Amino acid sequence: MDDWYIRNHRSMTTLGIPVPENRKTACWISSARYSQPLDAASSRKWQLMTGLNDYEIRVIGFAASPRPRCFQQHVHFYLLPLLPTSLLRYLTVFGFGQLLLILLALRYNCEIIVAQSPFEGAIGAVAEILVSMLRRRAARIIENHKNFEEDVFLQRSMPLKSLYRAVMLALARFAFGRADAVRVISSSTAKRARHYAPNSPQARFMTFSDTDVFRRTERRIPVNQAEDIVYAGLLIPRKGLHHLLSAFAQLDHPRAQLHLLGGAENADYAKQLRRQAAELDIGDRVCFVGAVSQAELARYFGAARAMALPSLSEGLGRVVVEAMLLGTPVIGSRVGGIPDLISDGENGYLVEAGNEAELTAALRQIYEADVAAMGERARAFAEDFFSPEKYVEGYRKLFELALGESNDPEIERDSA
Repeated sequence: MDDWYIRNHRSMTTLGIPVPENRKTACWISSARYSQPLDAASSRKWQLMTGLNDYEIRVIGFAASPRPRCFQQHVHFYLLPLLPTSLLRYLTVFGFGQLLLILLALRYNCEIIVAQSPFEGAIGAVAEILVSMLRRRAARIIENHKNFEEDVFLQRSMPLKSLYRAVMLALARFAFGRADAVRVISSSTAKRARHYAPNSPQARFMTFSDTDVFRRTERRIPVNQAEDIVYAGLLIPRKGLHHLLSAFAQLDHPRAQLHLLGGAENADYAKQLRRQAAELDIGDRVCFVGAVSQAELARYFGAARAMALPSLSEGLGRVVVEAMLLGTPVIGSRVGGIPDLISDGENGYLVEAGNEAELTAALRQIYEADVAAMGERARAFAEDFFSPEKYVEGYRKLFELALGESNDPEIERDSA
């Protein structure tokens, strides 16, 4: 299969602009899925990343189908086949993904390897060790976007949980122990990464969002006239949606609807939520919308009184920023990086994770508070917190940090 990738990549060179000899190569490896052509948000992200003029970017990930893909759209993509089970996908990325990374690193003299989780970080570390036997070593960057120690177990039930955890933590320790720099997205992910890599410098910036979509969308209903509550994210146990349904059922606002936006990644849990809504006699007021585009998500936020994110664990909560850009206050759990975004009573409300009484009280408050002023504070915060340009600049500084070229005190402060 790796010959297929290299052969097809050679045939693509006629499609692109010749790369200057002095550009460095950065290779990404992740379990992210990409379509061909890219969806709008992914296209926007990688188009912006071409602003890193000193770097040629090559991305290893998964295709959106069982057929492997190799193409160029802003950057170079080498996509592994999407097999039907998580075990097969793990074996694919640890086997073929690692071999492919080694081949690309050797062929294109890769200067930087970016692993988008500690587990892919182990792949990158092994690949770099093998490659360094033949040429000088590449700088290794490990990204930590969530509570990797627990999140997978909060998403679904797993057989051999203890064995899986032991292997997972061993891979994380191995990867972090060989990191030249670490990218985190919140104070909580920074703390966890520092536990495993106390001597590796950190850079902190949010995961990508095509915030231009949210900035240019106008509200359909003024926030102080809106009645509906919106949740955006996967339908998985870690998001605490069973608590949200119980709290929503206690509201004395019969015209209010709860819109659940997101794919049913855990089908059993999604069925459980539907049963729960029926048992609570709110089935006609809870809308299971499914996955939506960024533009559709913005329209839902622009008609909501509040967005609710009752997570039991959360790396940051990018949807919090996206909702706030529409002037929509957010009710979120006091876990992970959510408190980095919500100032209780200012731009939303914080509640203890799993505490249905607090969640009910916060939902009631959102109908009594001056949500217009709260929404304006939310919008001002979000505008300052993230922009696509800040995202690209974050990677520029992160690369400099990994290569030992940065004296940026802002980045060094996150490594303290």
